Amino acid sequence: MEYEPALKDLVVFLMAAGIAAPLFRALRQSAVLAFLLAGVLLGPFGLGRYTDVQPLLHFVTISDPHAAEPFAEAGVLFLLFLLGLELSFGRLWALRKEVFGLGAVQVLASAVIIGAVITGFGVDTSAAVIIALALALSSTAIVMQILIEERQAATTTGRTAFSVLLFQDLMVAPILILVGFLSLGGGGLLPAMGQAVIGGVVAVAFIALVGRFVLRPAFQLAAGEGGREMMLALTLLAVIGASVATASAGLSLALGAFLAGLLMGETEFKTQIEVDLEPFKGLLIGLFFMTVGMSIDPVAVLQQWPLILGAAASLITGKAAIAFLGARMFGRKRASALRVATLLGPAGEFAFVVLGAATVSGVVDSQTAGVVTAIAGVTMLVAPLVARSGAAVAKRVETFDESVKQVPEDTPEDGHVIIAGYGRVGRMLGELLSEENATILAIDSDPKRVAKFRKQGIQIFFGDAGRPEVLSKAGLERAAQIVVTVDNPAKAERVVKAVRSSRSNVPITARAIDREHADTLIAAGADFVIHEAAEAALQLAVRALQDFGISGDAARARITRAREEIYGDPEKEETAADG
Repeated sequence: MEYEPALKDLVVFLMAAGIAAPLFRALRQSAVLAFLLAGVLLGPFGLGRYTDVQPLLHFVTISDPHAAEPFAEAGVLFLLFLLGLELSFGRLWALRKEVFGLGAVQVLASAVIIGAVITGFGVDTSAAVIIALALALSSTAIVMQILIEERQAATTTGRTAFSVLLFQDLMVAPILILVGFLSLGGGGLLPAMGQAVIGGVVAVAFIALVGRFVLRPAFQLAAGEGGREMMLALTLLAVIGASVATASAGLSLALGAFLAGLLMGETEFKTQIEVDLEPFKGLLIGLFFMTVGMSIDPVAVLQQWPLILGAAASLITGKAAIAFLGARMFGRKRASALRVATLLGPAGEFAFVVLGAATVSGVVDSQTAGVVTAIAGVTMLVAPLVARSGAAVAKRVETFDESVKQVPEDTPEDGHVIIAGYGRVGRMLGELLSEENATILAIDSDPKRVAKFRKQGIQIFFGDAGRPEVLSKAGLERAAQIVVTVDNPAKAERVVKAVRSSRSNVPITARAIDREHADTLIAAGADFVIHEAAEAALQLAVRALQDFGISGDAARARITRAREEIYGDPEKEETAADG
């Protein structure tokens, strides 16, 4: 049974994902906390410590935590990729002041204060610098997952927190270079930094060129010929390839995934990619949080609980205070600044990376690294609770907070019209609505058609409108109405059912090929259906009656009566219902 431990560990993880996470959500707690606690309980320092005494525990604990680390890191990559999809180069440029202003203030001020405190406890200066920089970083995975769960990622609070986190990601490479420099005892810092910067610029330029000239044509080919499976494979290639490119240049894997997301966010395939990757991202992120939990030793924490818990509380409080003051300096309201502060207070996953490298290189001794790792782990464990407390206090501080009510910039305005299918009929409808200054958003499954109309400035995305997730990304909850113009009867019915299952009160107008199809769409939930064959016959009848010598007004009156017989007269139906 060579594969038995790995398969058993997979079963344990799926048990946590399928039972613990839904249970915590039912209790209105973050799924992040569920995975973290599951990692502590089911890891080698939890129940795994007692497998020799009670062999049955072997079947409900993780045997090899290190085997899950590559998959856990993949979860972080997909999280950053999806965040990149939500942004654009224009919006990222608009955040430059927060990224290099607020981000720099938070990291450097936190590092200086933490370093001064650590040095006061007698820690060597070189070790104190590395530990301070490691603890100054926050958890991108935890913070962004919390913001996504609370639907705050696109608000002012979310964008501010993300700006600081992005600067922190950019700082990882220089910190690791500094670790290498300190391990050598001096010399070569500036050349090493210069080499890293040059390599990073080359990597970013390479990713941008590939994305501009290769990525879009490749996705158009995959969507047109290969279907969703080939698109998913190409997406995975883009994420992993960009991550490898930045890692080869000495930068973080996460930065490459983020850049790949930015590039894909500029294409018409954005919505479909988000929907296809969401389940995989959720599972992999859960695995990452479990690995963080498995690194925490409850016994060690209890043995040194005054030091570890006191240091953890001081770290969260100190970093939160700095983040709050920084956010206020950059014009954020008190409630938003408080929310950002409590999100950024705990330590992050890169603390483990930096401390691991520093321990191997001899800059930080293993005993000190173990204590600092436990402190960082405890802060990450309580991060969801701290964030929830911050949100509750922020509501008390300021009852009206525009950062919560702000509509994401890249989503349609309230009252837009979603057109499912942008062929001949959908295009004519879109042109007529646009002439009346209506905001439209079209969804179509033909990649060539989507590419064609995007070049003309039409707000159209590639995707399957019969999937509730795609409709949600198109802003179904805020749409004024839905018009279904797809010419495939089965697909049209599926779209109507998907819309109606997601939102019961939105008006749905649909196109039917014949009376039988119309009845099917009405039964599926459409409010009004246009009979394509009947309309063609009626228009032909008008012309035929006029050729027989009947006046235009009389011909149109006759056709009106015929149309009422086909569709029914709403006024007569209402009168009959009242009577």
